[in-house]
Amino acid sequence: MFFCVHEWRCFIMTLSQIIALVIFILTFTLLLTEKVHRTIAAMVGASVMVGTGIIMKFYSAEEALHTVDFETLGLLLGMMILVRLLQQTGFFQYAAIVTAKKSRGNVWFLLLFLGGITSVLSMFLDNVTTVVLIAPVTILIAEMLHINAVPFLMVEAMLSNIGGVATMVGDPPNVIIATVTKFTFLEFLTHLAPMSLVSWAVTLILFRIIFRKELSAKPKTIKGLMSLDEKKALKDPQDARKILTVLGFVIILFFLQGVLHLTPAYVALTGASLALLIVRPPMEETVRHVEWNVLLFFASLFICVGGLKFSGLLELFSCGIIELARENILLADMLLLWVSAIASGVIDNIPFTIAMVPVIQKLGEMGIQVTSLWWALALGVGLGGNATPLGSTANVIIVSLSEKTKKPISFNFWLRTGIPVMIFTCLVISLLFIIFFKWMNTP
Repeated sequence: MFFCVHEWRCFIMTLSQIIALVIFILTFTLLLTEKVHRTIAAMVGASVMVGTGIIMKFYSAEEALHTVDFETLGLLLGMMILVRLLQQTGFFQYAAIVTAKKSRGNVWFLLLFLGGITSVLSMFLDNVTTVVLIAPVTILIAEMLHINAVPFLMVEAMLSNIGGVATMVGDPPNVIIATVTKFTFLEFLTHLAPMSLVSWAVTLILFRIIFRKELSAKPKTIKGLMSLDEKKALKDPQDARKILTVLGFVIILFFLQGVLHLTPAYVALTGASLALLIVRPPMEETVRHVEWNVLLFFASLFICVGGLKFSGLLELFSCGIIELARENILLADMLLLWVSAIASGVIDNIPFTIAMVPVIQKLGEMGIQVTSLWWALALGVGLGGNATPLGSTANVIIVSLSEKTKKPISFNFWLRTGIPVMIFTCLVISLLFIIFFKWMNTP
């Protein structure tokens, strides 16, 4: 990575960087208009980015291929297969009826219950895994109660992102930071879990205000729902038990992946293979229900974002961080937190985190106490993902699943909710960060 010597160089963009940024902005704008499907928009943006990069010699087809995070795609594919197999047994209908009965028609309680489960699971599991498991149940509950599923699906995505911030294993950026810094699980928990809890509360308060009409609704079908026999919803209890056993095995491996040196993708695909071997479903039917458009969307988005990285645009920002941190570390913390949050709203937080790692390391080599910068980076990339549907993998999954409901989540609708949530949570966390700065900067 190139590091600037003179501060003024940090603000000069090359022609390649400008063009790469323009292509990304145009792609994002096309996604925003929703005139074409998001997968088509991402594919067009990726094609133009690679073609332009080849012509201007800042990005090649081989480099574009390496930007695709096949770990994410493998994790998604494995979990999609497991969920589909479980769905065929009627298990989600069973879980939906049980959960809806427990709520007794109280929509706000239902949101707290589902949101709480999502947050806790996301502290220990990948947020993609969490929403893939929770969202189908949520959609079925909403259909049974004849209520709007949008608030529930959106809060699950956002709380999965927030929950992932709390622990070392909850979010890929945290894993990256832990690998570099050697921070322990307990250090992540003590520094980030309180911040995550406050963000959780702020998000729920905002949802209570934004969706006050939907969350105050009284379902008319609650009497009929209470009379349903959840056991009859299970079409194949035997297969359900088999798949749940495999899923339990997969979740245990997720917890032990660091010790066993297994990747999340390997765990998910192994679980899917084992479930397919045990259940022996019609493969054509199973494969047909995989969300291939989601996988293609992610691959295209990775390629498009890769153009920003290889043009040197992410490194350009790093120069500014270095210059500022020399003068005022707290101010650098705030800048990094907010820029990370904004950047993670429009690009994947993993490449941004990777780009920032050598920057913070360089500052440490210069004798600057950089502990607080690591926590600022983790908080920024974690909370910022809530701003847009592109901010996290969980968001994309939720938007895709919402297309199966009567009221799909549009890009613009997410922005109207996600941006206020991101801004308010970051404001509150920034204040707490300043108040407890000494603690946040303690090794």
